[in-house]
Amino acid sequence: MMNRIDSYPTREYRGIRIREGKSLPFGATIVQGGVNFSIFSKHATSCELVLYRRGEPLPFVTIPFPKEYRIGSVWSMIVFDLDYETIEYGYRVDGEDTPGSCFDRSKVLLDPYAKGITGRNEWGISMAAYTEFAHRGRIVYDDFNWEGDRPLEIPMEDLVIYEAHVRAFTKHSSSNVKYAGTFAGMMNKIPYLKELGVNCVELLPVFSFDETENCNVSPDGKRLYNCWGYSTVGFFAPKAAYAATGKYGMEVDELKNLVKQFHKNGIEVILDVVFNHTAEGNEHGPTISFKGLDNETYYIMTEDGYYYNFSGCGNTFNCNNSVVRNMILDCLRYWVSEYHIDGFRFDLASILSRDQNGAPMANPPLLELLEHDPILEHTKLIAEAWDAGGLYQVGSFPSGGGWAEWNGKYRDDMRKFLKSDECMRADGIIDRFMGSPSLYGNRDANVSINFITCHDGFTLNDLVSYTNKHNEANGEGNRDGANDNNSWNCGEEGETQNPEIIALRRKQMKNAFTMLMMSKGVPMMLAGDEFANTQFGNNNAYCQDNEIYWLDWENLRKNKWLFDFAKGMIAFRKKHPILRNPQYKSGPTDMGYPEISWHQTEPWKIDGSNSALHLAVLYTETKSKYKVSEDNFIYYMMNMHWEGKTYRLPELPEGYAWYVIANTSNEENPFPDGKEQPLTSNEFHMHPRSNVILVGKSMTTEEKMIPEYAEGEV
Repeated sequence: MMNRIDSYPTREYRGIRIREGKSLPFGATIVQGGVNFSIFSKHATSCELVLYRRGEPLPFVTIPFPKEYRIGSVWSMIVFDLDYETIEYGYRVDGEDTPGSCFDRSKVLLDPYAKGITGRNEWGISMAAYTEFAHRGRIVYDDFNWEGDRPLEIPMEDLVIYEAHVRAFTKHSSSNVKYAGTFAGMMNKIPYLKELGVNCVELLPVFSFDETENCNVSPDGKRLYNCWGYSTVGFFAPKAAYAATGKYGMEVDELKNLVKQFHKNGIEVILDVVFNHTAEGNEHGPTISFKGLDNETYYIMTEDGYYYNFSGCGNTFNCNNSVVRNMILDCLRYWVSEYHIDGFRFDLASILSRDQNGAPMANPPLLELLEHDPILEHTKLIAEAWDAGGLYQVGSFPSGGGWAEWNGKYRDDMRKFLKSDECMRADGIIDRFMGSPSLYGNRDANVSINFITCHDGFTLNDLVSYTNKHNEANGEGNRDGANDNNSWNCGEEGETQNPEIIALRRKQMKNAFTMLMMSKGVPMMLAGDEFANTQFGNNNAYCQDNEIYWLDWENLRKNKWLFDFAKGMIAFRKKHPILRNPQYKSGPTDMGYPEISWHQTEPWKIDGSNSALHLAVLYTETKSKYKVSEDNFIYYMMNMHWEGKTYRLPELPEGYAWYVIANTSNEENPFPDGKEQPLTSNEFHMHPRSNVILVGKSMTTEEKMIPEYAEGEV
């Protein structure tokens, strides 16, 4: 019996059977007996399908789409009897030469919906080494065994996010992994991440991109690359060079296996996605896909055919055009359904709110569409709520409230607090610790993604080791990268042998981890900060595919003290639900104390207009609400002044005592795990620039019988 598709009338073109295809879905889809090819171009007057055998420089056939195979602006065709595992494909499109059009029938164009892309399957090989058409679509057959895996759907407030770059994470020889710099290499570090305690990994772009597009060289003549990947070539295809099996066309399965193994270990995966621009650049950039298919549809253009550049990268994707909007939705649905991705962080997301003329919209249809899509309903959506065109929307990202935001104001204010900036007022810092209610109003605190460092800027080690950026190796005369870093070198620029400066830097890094984990909102840390990874003062290492950007795992051995501290702070946050409660306000507890109250050196007294350098917060947990351990009280004291200060402690109920859990001034293990001694003094001397966490809990019978305990200073 003939199958259903074969029963339709077909025609032959040079010995190949074809017939009219299905307009949806776009892309190349395996159907009974063949492959359905569907491509959109509103202004094209003709379209041809170009088919190659894998690795061959010339096509074995170019098939014109008959005009009757076009419905609306969609060209579709089924090609029968293809060995789709060995096929590569592209399109030739022609149209009228008008302002803003880029039709050129001589160019073979990449399918925007290609699930696999050839030509970049080995890292760093220049385009000159390939044929005249490097980016070809590849047909992907999905037979991956997920073994019942699904997205984890961890509550937003319970996340501890770890931002990492696939290649840089394990590329350094010190990583001691097989297949360094790949998805497989990262999989070998899952036990390490599980020990650290993070439960969400946010990966810098893994969509297909061309790392060799950067033609710059460093002052010493070294080749520079676009290693961050914020320059998308194809939105549906993973970066083949990130896979150990990429040269065999197995990058899809390798990435899926990485996601599955993360999920087996309770770790979610968020992808950093770039829908604000593409790799095609401005009018001087290459034509890869969108330009040649329908330039005026995919990009925001001026009337005379030039590109608006709200991305700072040459072009701006026309996100609220209906065709582009649907493509973005199709893309995210695909990654959630086919790769089980848990969430997305949208680079320069304010561009997603601009209309087809570049003006900000009050109710952008794309953002509402993503927020209310049934497939993305439980997917985490995180906005970098600004763009390179000056649109800054932190706290006012135009959505219905389902979006979280990278809180850039948290980063800026916490850095100022860390370096003892006297201009900071207490009420401003308190607002940041409480999840920035001044920004987010009646929304929950988990809208705020809190971070002090990220890929863009200094590492934590460099934040306390450099006052100025040092990007000379980027070959741009140190003009690139941000100048307003709110960093402080603690007394000497860069590496030092001064023991006092080293001790202060160690304390400052612990202070930063403490602040991050004790804040309401969702904490995000930068990979390597937990062992003082350095980029040697480079705050824009996007082009440094070398030891400047790669994580040096030897620092884990050298700085095990910091890893232990970060691990302990993450565990402390997980142990105490009150630190993760997304609500801003709370009433009295059954212990007779407010759930959250703010203090300064004297308990129950605070002047929000004063300097923020002396602060303390009391959290009161109740077993009826939080189902916690015996730690009913948490007192977190911050002395960011350069002089020591004595804090008086709040009184506890009879039979309770304060215990020191963490003191950033101490060198020993900061989390004694039940071996801590109770304090008897109602005063605690805080060392300069130090953070201390006390817990108040019921004393044991043996402790109550001991006549004297250690004094308050630890």
